[in-house]
Amino acid sequence: MIGLLGRKFGMTQIFDSNGNNIPVTVIEAGPCVVSAVRTKEKHGYNALQLGFLDTPERKVKKAKQGQFKKQNIPLKKFVKEIRSEKIEGIKTGDRLLAESFQAGDYIDISGVSIGKGFQGVVKRHHFVGGERSHGSMFGRVPGSIGASSFPSRVVKGMKAAGHMGNAQVTLQNVEVIDVVSEKNLILVRGQVPGVEGKLVVIRNSKKRGNKDKTWKVEGSNTEKKQVNPGEPVKGTSDKS
Repeated sequence: MIGLLGRKFGMTQIFDSNGNNIPVTVIEAGPCVVSAVRTKEKHGYNALQLGFLDTPERKVKKAKQGQFKKQNIPLKKFVKEIRSEKIEGIKTGDRLLAESFQAGDYIDISGVSIGKGFQGVVKRHHFVGGERSHGSMFGRVPGSIGASSFPSRVVKGMKAAGHMGNAQVTLQNVEVIDVVSEKNLILVRGQVPGVEGKLVVIRNSKKRGNKDKTWKVEGSNTEKKQVNPGEPVKGTSDKS
């Protein structure tokens, strides 16, 4: 499995060859710097630790500063590990590009959803509520949450009002519509979790992804995919 760190820019729309309107989310994916390499021989598993977005020294803890300075790598705002069996030839300091993915690929995207605060059962769990006729006092209340005789308690996991959103969410099998390699942008179909500017983790899809896909390292001799950047990345104002 391969993956990248990125941030959500916003949503826009593009038109395919048949004139169909496709809503897409624009994601800045990389370049990500390899800050550490984990191997089965030394750590018990294979993985790459990736850093994304430069950040000033005052915003990084001393321990993390020491790690980056030891590897002679600029300080990064986000650091995460992505497990992968295919890490041959990748070393600390390499930069991974958005070209690791291509149009037509399927990916899994993880991020923190938009926080909605405290919400009732109608908005949080899509309850329909009660009667709205004259004299009804049901409205949007949840109704009975348990029997008084048995089990004489509220069953664990009962859907009720409470905190909504601001939770880790993973969307699977998201289609890549286009890749603008010059700007490290990936355009994916539909919406992705989180507000504009927030971190998202992009991984090759577990269910529909190409199992043979490998990382694209900056400066490698592999042929680059030519993509028409077009105009769809402008006007990213809609939120999801």
